[in-house]
Amino acid sequence: MIDPVHFKHGMRRLAAGVSVITTCEDGQPHGFVATSVTSVAADPTPTLLVCVNRSVSCHDVIDKSGSFCVNLLAEPDLELAKAFSSGRDRHLRFSTHEWRPLSTGAPALASALASFDCVLTERMSVHTHTIFLGSVVDIVLPDGPLHPLIYAGGQFDTLGSRMRA
Repeated sequence: MIDPVHFKHGMRRLAAGVSVITTCEDGQPHGFVATSVTSVAADPTPTLLVCVNRSVSCHDVIDKSGSFCVNLLAEPDLELAKAFSSGRDRHLRFSTHEWRPLSTGAPALASALASFDCVLTERMSVHTHTIFLGSVVDIVLPDGPLHPLIYAGGQFDTLGSRMRA
């Protein structure tokens, strides 16, 4: 049997893009940082999946609201990523940047590399997590350079000059 800690150490070697997943319940925005976001299909219906630990406070809100927004973070969003990955100062998460509600009401980060507004279509329980599948109903693609924030080796990082060459 594989030790879960050993497995996590191995998975930390897989660099991943950093996203803030948001949703809204009764006019109150909620969100958390995720690296487990994947494109499932582009045709006939653009679909994304997000894996969410059931212990995350936003888990049940996504399930109840039936929607979520995937906001792909850029290098300048490092402090925002830290704020959304910590329970400390949770009430300040949406106060430091510009957010705009999309079709579902889920907040989209104005400075995100891209924001995908999704309607929840399916859910699958796998051990400690739920895989939420969402049909994309709106996409915001702001102009600007492509400098994604990544997570690797257990920490946030950037591609820096490698993307600029």
